[in-house]
Amino acid sequence: MNTSFLRISIWVYLVIFFAYLLGPLVIMSVTAFNSSGFPRMSPWECLTFQWFGELFQDQRILNGIKNSLIIGAGTVVLSVAMGLAGALMLTQIWPKLRATYYTIIIAPILIPGVVIGISTLVFWDRINRMLGLGADSFLSNGIFLTVIGQSTFIASYCMLVLVARLQRYDMALTEAALDLGATHAQAFRKIMLPFMRPAIASAAVLAFLASFENYNTTTFTFGEYPTLTIELAQKVRYGITPAISALAFIIVALTVFFALLNEAKLKRQELVAAARKEATVEELAGKIKLPSFFAGNMAAVLLVVFAVATITVVGTATAYNPAQCIADVREQKQLEAEQRIQELRKQREERRKQQEAQEAEQGDAQSTPKPSNNSGFGNVFAPNSLGGDDDDGASDTEGEPSNNSGFGGVFDPNSLQNDQ
Repeated sequence: MNTSFLRISIWVYLVIFFAYLLGPLVIMSVTAFNSSGFPRMSPWECLTFQWFGELFQDQRILNGIKNSLIIGAGTVVLSVAMGLAGALMLTQIWPKLRATYYTIIIAPILIPGVVIGISTLVFWDRINRMLGLGADSFLSNGIFLTVIGQSTFIASYCMLVLVARLQRYDMALTEAALDLGATHAQAFRKIMLPFMRPAIASAAVLAFLASFENYNTTTFTFGEYPTLTIELAQKVRYGITPAISALAFIIVALTVFFALLNEAKLKRQELVAAARKEATVEELAGKIKLPSFFAGNMAAVLLVVFAVATITVVGTATAYNPAQCIADVREQKQLEAEQRIQELRKQREERRKQQEAQEAEQGDAQSTPKPSNNSGFGNVFAPNSLGGDDDDGASDTEGEPSNNSGFGGVFDPNSLQNDQ
């Protein structure tokens, strides 16, 4: 019972984890095939491939992809070279200094990308001024600054990958080559470099992906060469279209394709190694019967299925025409808009009638006689109290000053005394 509950819990956790991780990618990929002008899955309108065509016609996106590829290639070369040099130094340096050296090399990873971008821009600008070069020199070029800025911290990632591989290298192989008359360069090129080749390939892929998606550092250094991430960020500020979703779908599809290709290749190597290990002496002397490419290789099967699905989608896109569906959807939207306009007109008419009824009630209330204002304060609050009458202002007592102040004698000193 406990084992079953634990197994179910693990599966539920895995489902939730991958749904959280891959859900946004799936949703964004699906929106690339919806005819809606805004990326959304619901409500679904029509199946269309027009956003892929608009993507390939967007010169800003294409220019950003080109700049990203150029910068990524430069970053790979510089980062892998610095990472390999740092890894070799870390394994050969005096043991007491390794901790300090390791901290210095890893420090760029801990520094925010914004700080690296600003410092790169300021530093090379000062160098450019010290050398007396103009604003159009290569030291002020956006590609140069971006490659330098990104390589500052990406080289640290490459070094970590290369150090992990280099720790399993036996230095006795290099020493044996040197004893046999090889130079240090020959020993490095023919012995160490082949051993480090898988790690160098992994570091190169890591460096390219880190450079391709970088934004924080690039936003200060790109100059006149905006990368894909910069162009996407600028487009999002003014509203996005499903063409962005089409780009995301292409990136996801390429990632899945190369991942399946690499997995199929590794599985094939394992199957070949197992077949050679189980082969007899006669088979080794002759020709070993190797298993087929798809036998026990699920990644190869999925790769073929993925390739067939891609070809099917491309073929459908060339023959499918969603014009009639889009026209029907537009007509339906127009009818819904007219219905909403009619409802708004009815609501406005009802409000107008209510206002007329209220105005009529207010007019009837104003036509009724006003109540007397005999409040005992000498009519001081009466509307006509400010207009003085000639007869009311006369004084009864001869010689006394008149108190015709317009306030009904309320301020008369004798007003509080009763007449006898």
